[in-house]
Amino acid sequence: MDWKILGTAFVTLFLAELGDKTQLAIITMSAKTESKLAVFIGASLALVVVSLLAVLFGGLLTQFVPTEWLQRIVAVAFIVIGILMLFGKL
Repeated sequence: MDWKILGTAFVTLFLAELGDKTQLAIITMSAKTESKLAVFIGASLALVVVSLLAVLFGGLLTQFVPTEWLQRIVAVAFIVIGILMLFGKL
């Protein structure tokens, strides 16, 4: 196992999700229910499945699109999303 990649993936996802609207939704859900464990398990499973899909899709995509181009496409997508959020369109 590549521990450097594991650590990078953990830190990246942790920082990206910290204070994200998903986390705020989970905070709201856990405040409204007695079953904190059910909210935790549901949210954890959802994040695992989304991450699994991203890894599988990323692996499949790199078979057809060079990694360099994939990084550029993702960078442009993040910039576009940022601009849309800046102007309240997203």
